[in-house]
Amino acid sequence: MRIKIINPNTTVSVTKLMADCARAVVAPGTEVVATSPECGPASIESHYDEMLSIPGLLEEVRQGEKIGCDGYVIGCFGDPGLQAARELACGPVIGIAEAAMHAASMLGTGFSVVTTLARTRGMAWHLAERYGMKRICRNVRAVNLPVLELEVDGTEVFDAILSECVKALAEDDAEVLVLGCAGMAGLAASIGRELGVPVVDGVTVAVKLVEALVANGLRTSKWSEYAQPLPKRYSGILSSYNLGTD
Repeated sequence: MRIKIINPNTTVSVTKLMADCARAVVAPGTEVVATSPECGPASIESHYDEMLSIPGLLEEVRQGEKIGCDGYVIGCFGDPGLQAARELACGPVIGIAEAAMHAASMLGTGFSVVTTLARTRGMAWHLAERYGMKRICRNVRAVNLPVLELEVDGTEVFDAILSECVKALAEDDAEVLVLGCAGMAGLAASIGRELGVPVVDGVTVAVKLVEALVANGLRTSKWSEYAQPLPKRYSGILSSYNLGTD
């Protein structure tokens, strides 16, 4: 089985972090391929960043189909391009926010999300509503650190995230914590041990969910909405995304 993790931003160190975390949890025989697009933003921290990350992400799905990937993980908590990726892919495509919120809903009666910048809180709330999780999402909190600052070594970043997690338990009536950024991958176990509650990292949960769906022989339905896009010509800088045309 081959699972492709697509980091929609172009920061390769974040891609490697996700790959390392995923390889630590997959079953023997499952290959993890992790990539970043050739084009796109260095980090995704706005609606503008998110929209501009999608063409590169979709190209990574197209390339994954050529090499026989069985399923995909979208490694950004905004789950950019998720629906479009499902149209292109035969196997299952799971976003890390989607996976994390669903997993959290099975582990307690309410969860809080701890993310990076405050300006992205509304984006996380939108996803909670889309996934039917708004009723049990107690809060979306931000540590007000840019995504790329999560890579800084030392305890300062960890302490900032941990502090917000403590507030979520004390103030939000949350029973489960969700780490709201792919750059936080690898911190869930340490924070969970520190606080004694489930802490969900969407990267590893999404990879295991894709693995389970593929192992059960389940693929993306092509019956209607997720069928391949209709052939048509795209112009200008999108000309390379033509489907089924000369």
